[in-house]
Amino acid sequence: MSARVAVVGASLAGLRAAEQLRSAGFVGPVTVFGEEPYPPYNRPPLSKEVLSAPGDADPHRLHGMVAFRRRAAVGDVDFRLGRRVVGSDLAGGVLRLGDGSRETFDALVVATGLRPRRLPLPGPAAGRFVLRTLDDCVSLRVALLPGARVVVIGAGFIGCEVAATALGKGCRVTVVEPAGAPMNRVLGERLGQAVQRHHERAGMTFVIGHAPAAYLGDAAVSGVELDDGRVLDADLVIEAVGSTPNVEWLDGHPGLDLSDGVLCDNRLAVVGADVAVAVGDVARFPNPLFDDVPRRVEHWSIPTDTARRAAATLTALLAGTEPDPAPFTPIPSFWSDQLDLRFQSYGSPGLADEVRVHEGDLDDVRAGLLATFHRRSAHVGTVAINLSPARQRELREAFTVLASAA
Repeated sequence: MSARVAVVGASLAGLRAAEQLRSAGFVGPVTVFGEEPYPPYNRPPLSKEVLSAPGDADPHRLHGMVAFRRRAAVGDVDFRLGRRVVGSDLAGGVLRLGDGSRETFDALVVATGLRPRRLPLPGPAAGRFVLRTLDDCVSLRVALLPGARVVVIGAGFIGCEVAATALGKGCRVTVVEPAGAPMNRVLGERLGQAVQRHHERAGMTFVIGHAPAAYLGDAAVSGVELDDGRVLDADLVIEAVGSTPNVEWLDGHPGLDLSDGVLCDNRLAVVGADVAVAVGDVARFPNPLFDDVPRRVEHWSIPTDTARRAAATLTALLAGTEPDPAPFTPIPSFWSDQLDLRFQSYGSPGLADEVRVHEGDLDDVRAGLLATFHRRSAHVGTVAINLSPARQRELREAFTVLASAA
């Protein structure tokens, strides 16, 4: 009997893992378990196109905007949607599901991704939103009415994307960020401040260097009290303060390191498990292109890159052969659309200790900007804003420089 592979998680990473298992030649049964009731869909548009799309908030209509086309190669893969995995016995090859049932497996792919962090603040729960899933987007669409006073907690890329969309829908938007300029973890302080100035000129308000202390209101949020005592009036609050890996279903296995996602080796094999791999942003692995420190990477390209390598590793383990010894050196990439700005990035600019602006003016990022990011003088990332078609070649060349170092 062929080995049975269970893929836990039915978002992009889980879908790509199933596809890549078939591409790698695995012909045995593959079952994908997904907590959401929807077939796999693309998450990045939720904060932009889907949130701002005209029409009603019917989830099935909106799902049609972002659903992935299922390739013929996975036509025989069993997708169990609306089935949450709540526990596991890796040694015994058993998954425990939320409805009390159990499913067995011979090999495992961990693809459970992340969930939004929630702030443990006093105050009413109604009127507080996060954005990760299609259902989150549906709920938020209904609340983003023209004239609504919106407070976004967190000025990372998701927070700034949602803030930009809300502004475009006619809301009055304030972004609260305790830790410095918007998106500074990736862009650095100077470039983050330049983007902040651009967004402020468009009508967005930023409160930098202060944190929310409490939510005010009776039945629903009516304001946000800051740590300096100020109160921001609010009809709704959007918490965009990072994510938490979904790994609780793996608790109880002392050999696993679940301190930040699932620790893997460079082949994506789960450390402490026999025949298991992890993919997507829940996988924490070393990338020798940058250094040997295991890290999770939340960029959009990572699910596909990790699925390809993990599928090859798992197929080799099931066949009793040695996985490919070549180093796995993916180059993360992402994009972001905010107001009239399009960001493009390759590499890991968040690791940099120096930013070099090669083209553009920090006082007018809308006109186009190209910057490279360096750590100890080594090029580790590139970011472009509104790069003209003529300069797209330069961005691709910067990507090639990183790739050639792999």
